[in-house]
Amino acid sequence: MNTQARQFNGVLLQGVVEGLMDGVLILNAQGELVHSNCYGRFICAQLAVGKLKYNLVPKEIKRVCQAVLDSCELYPNQPIVIESEIITERSTSFRIRAVKLTLDSFENPCILVTLENHDQYAESLAIAEVNKYDLTPREAEVWLLRRADYSYQEIADELRITLNTVKKHLKNIYAKIKFHQLKQEFLEAN
Repeated sequence: MNTQARQFNGVLLQGVVEGLMDGVLILNAQGELVHSNCYGRFICAQLAVGKLKYNLVPKEIKRVCQAVLDSCELYPNQPIVIESEIITERSTSFRIRAVKLTLDSFENPCILVTLENHDQYAESLAIAEVNKYDLTPREAEVWLLRRADYSYQEIADELRITLNTVKKHLKNIYAKIKFHQLKQEFLEAN
């Protein structure tokens, strides 16, 4: 591959990594940050509240990376993926996935870490469902809160509507979901 093609591939890969909704970190075997996308840096900053270092990798992430390295020593011929979860003081939940990564430009293996914000994932899923089931704007508001684990009463309080109105909206939403599922089954059968 010529130099220009390699540079293009590097720029393309960096653009893809930066565009991901998940945080991406690459750490060396010593737990030092080699690369991160902007969302990875943002999550690390959220997890390092009260700490002064900018490029600080939280100890929870370092522990998961060390577990990958230790597991790779025990099982050298098997791909190892270690998952963990961090819950912040503000009750934000992050899923951590780490896997050994061998790069030509590094002598020792690196660790690829992806960081997923559970709340953001659930919200994205709920928004996709709003579109998929063609919910009304008010049904969409109710559904987003329900998918965020709000109780019926909490939804009513948040939207300043009655509990019976919440029940009515959710009944309509579940009917739309059921109709969509039956339609899919019918289309698949024929």
